[in-house]
Parts: sequence; structure tokens; C-alpha cells
Amino acid sequence: MRSAPHRPAPHGSGLARHAPHTAAPLVLVAHGSRDPRSAATIQRLAERVRAVAPGVDVRVGFLGLSEPPLTSVLDDVAAEGHAEAVVVPLLLGNAFHSRVDLPALIAEAEQRSPGLRVAVSDVLGPDPLLLDAVRARLAEAGAAPDPGFGVVLAGVGSADAAANDVVAKVAARLHGRGDYAAVTHAFTTCGPDVRSAITQLRARGAERIAIAPWFLAPGLLLDRIEQRAHDVAPNTVLAAPLGAADAVASVVLTRYATAAQAARTTAHAA
Repeated sequence: MRSAPHRPAPHGSGLARHAPHTAAPLVLVAHGSRDPRSAATIQRLAERVRAVAPGVDVRVGFLGLSEPPLTSVLDDVAAEGHAEAVVVPLLLGNAFHSRVDLPALIAEAEQRSPGLRVAVSDVLGPDPLLLDAVRARLAEAGAAPDPGFGVVLAGVGSADAAANDVVAKVAARLHGRGDYAAVTHAFTTCGPDVRSAITQLRARGAERIAIAPWFLAPGLLLDRIEQRAHDVAPNTVLAAPLGAADAVASVVLTRYATAAQAARTTAHAA
């Protein structure tokens, strides 16, 4: 894929100052989906990162369901003679995929290519910049700060209670900004669900409802949330997922720089 032309970072975004100086390829790894909109969104995010940091070799891999697989991308990195790579998980919480699936795939790649060292950054969430991206997506959808709106921060949901707590805390921080009548959270795969969240918001005085996806990309799960919301509140406003927002690109580059620096420090100390 051809890199997008370089565009200056928006004033005040902080993107340019986070662009690191390192030769290690940056490998973005996303969950993957059968819905092609998801992979297309991840590729747009990669293009945004390339545009902001044109000296960085940015690649994309997936844990499953989409192409190319992460292991194939790391095999290519090693075959091209790179001694190191930095993987940035495009995940909004630290649950099973980041703690189990990803380390296993990286161990597999390193075993096949003993000369390759792979550093892994923290996941993206819940970086405070992502809350700014959520607020921007709401405004773009027509749910600008308004005391008449109630907002549901909608996530996938996890069997890991700690990962779900992160979404609840992000919703609480959004509520703490005081922009909306009320803010709560909901999940697709576990409770609370979006219908009960909307009922709660109405009880707290919300006249209109907006859904703020705690998702990076569109897909079937987000479609399900939209349908359930419209079943009980037909005029619900649905904001776009975080996608290739400037704030997301900024967090990616910060995670990359931090992980690359930690890997260099460890290598020098060895």
C-alpha cells in the first residue's frame, strides 16, 4: 500500500512531537473481523500514522479473521534483515487478546526467526487522549455538548471484569466533563446492555440519546448495538468509532516510542 502524502499535524494535536526516531518497524496489530469495514479502517489509521511520522516503517497485521496475520508480517520483517520490531496492539483494553493471544503469536514468530527481537507496547486504552476522540466523534455526529443528551459509551464487553471496569471508568470521566445530562456504559456481549443503559439515562433526565462507540472500527458488533439502541430509542444518534482520529494516531506513536526506548535500554543493559 502506498503511503499517504505528508500532511502537517493539526495545531495543538501533539502528533508531530511524538514521532519517534528509530529504525524498528512499527507493526500495528488489530483483532481482525469478518467485516471488511474493520480492516479498511485499520489501514486508514496506518496511513494516518505514516503521514504524521513519514520516517517510520508502518505495517499492519491481525490476530485473526483478517489478512495479513501478525505472524506473517513479523516473518517478513525478519526476512528483510531487521533485528527488531515494535508491536503496538490496537486494543482498547488489556484482556485475553493482549495477555494471552498476542504473546503466544510473538513467541511463535521469534522462535522461527531467532535473530528478531519483538518489543510490545501497552494497549491504547484507556489513554486520556482517546476520551478527547470520543467527544470529537460525538460532536461530528450532531451530539455536541448539550445538557439534553444522554450518552452511552458502548464497548464489546469481556469475560474479564477488570477490562469492563475500564470502560465504566472512561464513561465516568466523560460524565465528569459535565457536557451531557448523563453518561453511562453498555456492552454488546455482556451486561449492562444498551437497552438498559438507555432506560437508565432517561431516568436521569436525558431527553435524547447518543451512542459513543468504544470501538476502533465498525463491524457486526457495533451494528448490533445500533440496532438495539434504535429498537428502544428510534432517534438515537450513533457516533463513529475512533478509527483514524488524530488522537488515536498520537497514542499509537507514543506507545511505539515508549516501547522502542524501553527495548533499547534493556538491550544496552544486557
